[in-house]
Amino acid sequence: MALFQNEAASVDIGIRLKELREQRNISMRALAAQSGLSANALSMIERGKTSPSVSTLYKLADALGISITAFFGVQSEKQQTIFLKSDERTRVSFSRGVFEGLGGEKFVGRVEPFVLTLESGANSGPHTMAHTGHEFVFCLRGELEYIVEKNVYHMSPGDSLLFAAQLKHKWKNPGHTVTNALVVLSGFAEGEKPHTMHWKKGGS
Repeated sequence: MALFQNEAASVDIGIRLKELREQRNISMRALAAQSGLSANALSMIERGKTSPSVSTLYKLADALGISITAFFGVQSEKQQTIFLKSDERTRVSFSRGVFEGLGGEKFVGRVEPFVLTLESGANSGPHTMAHTGHEFVFCLRGELEYIVEKNVYHMSPGDSLLFAAQLKHKWKNPGHTVTNALVVLSGFAEGEKPHTMHWKKGGS
């Protein structure tokens, strides 16, 4: 059974990236310079020739000055109450995994829940991440390894992890099967882009 993999709408990340870039009148070359990526890599993503890694998505969101949830394509005014049927969630694919928004992109409050579906070997990228607020992780299926500072947490179904998100952290699926995890970011500073994880250059 593939948890959370139903008829949710999928977003074409290449098309969406081009829309966001053009809305801000940013050239591909300028976005490349701001994100630290090559213009060729951006072109490949926009033309659907390659899937970006998680770290690439975060770098692009940071360079564009948006939350990564903007890639979900939600343009409606934020609301105080959000109810989503299972087939109303939007998905954003990245290299070896999928984000599924659970309403935080539409909500007025300082909380953003999402589901991660990770293939074997999927990881958050080569750099650690840190941001304000708190991060809660609940492993639904498979195995998940979280590294918070120098502590390594091996998570199995039913295990949970809660930590101060300013601590440097990263994650990966070390197992041989698909992993599903619920992640909730909360308590972040007003005006901060919580999904833009301030990737630390040179982080491990």
